[in-house]
This record gives sequence, C-alpha cells and structure tokens, in this order.
Amino acid sequence: MNGTSPAAARARATAQAAWRFLAPTLAVMLLVAAWPLARTLFFGFTDATLFDTGDYRFIGLGNYLGRADGEWFGLLADPYWWRALYNTLSFTLASVLVETVLGVLIALILNTQFRGRGLVRAALLVPWAIPTVVCARMWAWMLNDQFGVINDLLLRAGLIAAPIAWLAEPSLALWAAIAVDIWKTTPFVALLALAALQMVPNDCYEAARIDGVNPVVVFFRVTLPLIRPALLVAVTFRLLDAMRVFDVIYAMTGTAATTQTLSIFARQQLIDFQDVGYGSAASTTLFVATALLAVACLATARGRGPRR
Repeated sequence: MNGTSPAAARARATAQAAWRFLAPTLAVMLLVAAWPLARTLFFGFTDATLFDTGDYRFIGLGNYLGRADGEWFGLLADPYWWRALYNTLSFTLASVLVETVLGVLIALILNTQFRGRGLVRAALLVPWAIPTVVCARMWAWMLNDQFGVINDLLLRAGLIAAPIAWLAEPSLALWAAIAVDIWKTTPFVALLALAALQMVPNDCYEAARIDGVNPVVVFFRVTLPLIRPALLVAVTFRLLDAMRVFDVIYAMTGTAATTQTLSIFARQQLIDFQDVGYGSAASTTLFVATALLAVACLATARGRGPRR
C-alpha cells in the first residue's frame, strides 16, 4: 500500500483519462490556432506589408504607440481605432443586454401551456437559422431609404414624414445593425433559457403558489437563481461573439467609420491597406480584449457556482 486513498486514486485515474481524451483536440487546436496566433502577435511588432512580407523590421511597440518628430502614432493615437473600439463596446453591451432580457421573456412565454406552442417554438428558430450575411443583406434592403419596406410601413402609419436613410445616417446606422443582430440572435438566448426553465422543479412553484407569493417575486427569488447558470453560458457566448462581430455590420455598411468595429478595422488594415504589421497589432488588441472578457465571464460563472 502506498498510502493513497481509493477516492484519490479514482480521481487521479479520472483526470488522466480526461487528459487522454482531450489530447487529440488540444493537438488540433495547437496546429490550427496557436501557430497563426503566434505569427499575428509577432507581426504586430514589425512593419511588414503584403507587398513584401519577407523584408520587414522589428519596430517594438511602434504599431501600438510610438513617438517621432514630436507626434504620437500607433493604434492608441489613432482616432479611427478608438472609434472602432467605441462602436464595438456599444454594439456588444446594447445587443447582449437586450437579447438577454428579450430571450428570458420569450422563454417564460414559451414555457407556459397554450395552443400552437410547438409551432411558435419552431418559428423561433427561423431568425437563428438564417445565415448571418443573408440576414444582413435582407435587412439592408428592408431598411433602404428609397424602396425599403420599413420606411414604407412607417410612412403609411404616419409615424414619419419622409423616408429615413437608416444605414447612411451616422446616428442611426450602428443602432440599425444592433437591431438586426438582436432580431437574429435573441432566439439563441431564448432557447437556452427555455431549456433551463424546463429543468426547474414544479415543486418550487407549487410552494410559492400556496404561500401566495407574488409572481414577480417568484421570478427573482426562485426562477432566476435556478436558470442563472444557463444564462451565464448564453451571455458568455454572446459577449464573445459580439466583441468579434464582423459579418452583420460589414454586409450592411461596409467599412464606414460610423459603424466600423475592431474586426472590420483590422481587416481594412490587413486587406485594403495591406499593412500586415499594423493590422496584426489591431488583431492582437481584439484578441486580448476578447480573452480578458472570456476570463472575466469564467470568473463570474465560477464565483456564482454552487458552494461546497
């Protein structure tokens, strides 16, 4: 006997088996993700371009922040990068907040008994099933100021006096893209919330009903704590997706500065301007921001997990 308890031995064996199962996945991830990421981080410290990626110089933090001839340069001194950061954060916070609230409300409705509930649940999947680019282009046509159906309906209802250029007006374009994203991805949050609601024991509601507890109090004291783990998963996925948003905005407004996000900014530097160094630095900042957000979400989920 080596003094190891049976429970500790089983735990060690379970951990070893888990690592054996994860090893192939980790190897594939290192192959397809780690190497490109390392190259991106490296080029972020160079002045490489697509014209000649073999002839470049190491410039340190110059792509992030530098000073020459009394002037600052780099991402942190670039107003277009700051605007892209502002657009990204605005898009992320607004879309995820509204999607979470609407998703929970829809899940609560679909969790009740009514005729046609199965049909409504199936219809809920339609926006989520439409490819993002198709969805974006469809809404871009609908929001067109000359022949879009949205302006036509608003004009017929007397809510506006003249057509609105939703995607050309700087103060409206980003919010139009946010609305489209909310329409498409709210079903994702609703489905996860609905799955969590169906796991809530009915005994909890029966006890609250017998005690005469207000339904609003029941939601915040019983329902919400029980579905919080599923909501945290949904919000985490949505936050990470929203931070990296590219397709829905690019398909609707292109590279317009008023709606440009960090992903679109990095793509513009890499492809349109063919500046590999500057574009790689922009991609690195997006990666760091997304990684920090993921760590924060995981820490929050762990902190709210069951206590032992």
